[in-house]
Amino acid sequence: MSEKQLQAIRGMNDILPSETPLWQYLQHRLMTLLRQYGYQEIRLPIIEHTELFARSIGDGTDVVEKEMYTFIDRNGESLTLRPEGTAGCVRAAIEHGLLYNQTQRLWYFGPMFRHERPQKGRYRQFYQVGVEFFGVSEPSADIELLALTARFWQQLGIAGQVKLQINTLGTPAVRQAHREALVTYLSAHSEQLDEDSQRRLTKNPLRILDSKNPAMKDLITAAPKLMDYLDDLSRQHFDDVKMGLEVLGIAYEINPCLVRGLDYYSHTVFEWVTDSLGAQGTVCAGGRYDGLVEQCGGRATPAVGCAMGLERLLLMLQNQPEVIAAAMPSCDVYILSSNMAIQISALQLAEQIHEALPELNLLCHCGLESLKSQFKKADKSGAKIALILGEEEWKAGLVSVKWLREDRPQQMVLRSEIITLLSTG
Repeated sequence: MSEKQLQAIRGMNDILPSETPLWQYLQHRLMTLLRQYGYQEIRLPIIEHTELFARSIGDGTDVVEKEMYTFIDRNGESLTLRPEGTAGCVRAAIEHGLLYNQTQRLWYFGPMFRHERPQKGRYRQFYQVGVEFFGVSEPSADIELLALTARFWQQLGIAGQVKLQINTLGTPAVRQAHREALVTYLSAHSEQLDEDSQRRLTKNPLRILDSKNPAMKDLITAAPKLMDYLDDLSRQHFDDVKMGLEVLGIAYEINPCLVRGLDYYSHTVFEWVTDSLGAQGTVCAGGRYDGLVEQCGGRATPAVGCAMGLERLLLMLQNQPEVIAAAMPSCDVYILSSNMAIQISALQLAEQIHEALPELNLLCHCGLESLKSQFKKADKSGAKIALILGEEEWKAGLVSVKWLREDRPQQMVLRSEIITLLSTG
């Protein structure tokens, strides 16, 4: 009986060589932009103590209750594959003293893990870039972060496909007053709540407002609005954020049902959403979390941040031909050799070119194939120039040069002049 073929775990996907150039392009563009805005990279473990997420994200959230990959290690400790990055970033900033009397602009990249039902744009191992700004309580930090993300969509050519939704959750005191009113209202209509909402009613009632169940739309529309409970501080902060967006020309819409799924948010919350990805329409989300650092054991530190889902952005970029063209690697030079005896000499020439012209992308054919087959591979590589090494020509110190993308005659060039020819085109 043959053994079952091993396959990747459902929802955890291989990223193949044909796909990685677009990933690299996206990461490079984002890294460049973040550097321009003064952000520094921090690299974080993918496994943390489970307590970190229970304390920061919230025991009553779907993430902690249903989605985390948690296990007991050999020391009997409960560990969890990170479901999001902010908690780990906060833990690291506290542990290494990065927040004491200073601001910090940090970013990180890597896989996150949630046990959800896989579908297009939603996976159990998914990749995010997280951006965190610590130490500024004023709305200017919120506005700058939103300006950074808006600029990124412009650079990717997808600004017309995304729109910004914002809301405010106010202070903890504001949320508590609203929570009490919301629970009273929803309890009086408990027969209209679906199973998820029944469960959330006592643990995380604010999340009911974000329900996608159409049968509950009217109930949610008539629910008490958090906006009606804002104190002067919360209202002023939100007004300043809106004014800043208007001054910068960043269009937005207020979504009073936008609450985010994690407990640590306060004041501004936002999502960049698109209609082009079906149900999984959020490509970037975040907000302010002024109480999280203290909640995780550090000194009270204001903070605002966001995370971008790379798989969803990549799905959008697949419809941008100019981006695909810019991302795909190109081969400049392909070296062919007429027989195995001369392949070592071909490799020697390749190394000389790599040393002198490191910016060139060069492929040296390896293996025993006919020149006809080698030319097919040279053409498929997209190379602009083919260098053909024949045994007699090589003994005479010559290399045959063929232009594959231009109507120019093939010519013999002294081996000593190859680098000059390649550097001048």
